[in-house]
Amino acid sequence: MKTIAALQSLVTAESLDIEPTTAELDAIEQEMPLIQAELKLLDAQIMTMDRPANELDARRVRRASNRVLATRRDLTNRARIVQSDGAA
Repeated sequence: MKTIAALQSLVTAESLDIEPTTAELDAIEQEMPLIQAELKLLDAQIMTMDRPANELDARRVRRASNRVLATRRDLTNRARIVQSDGAA
């Protein structure tokens, strides 16, 4: 009978105990409005899954989708402003 040995080193909790950097936390904070808008869209979509969609549900999903698009636009425009200010 052959023995089975691991070919890679073990992953320990110590190697995974890495905190996010300040830059990563700032990036998450800047994207938080988009994350919240996407959660609202997901909630609206989930609400329409278990029943036939009526006009109110369709409006709720459309409004949440428009909010996601507007938030993405704002974040993109803000990133462009930051890049152009940084290049000057």
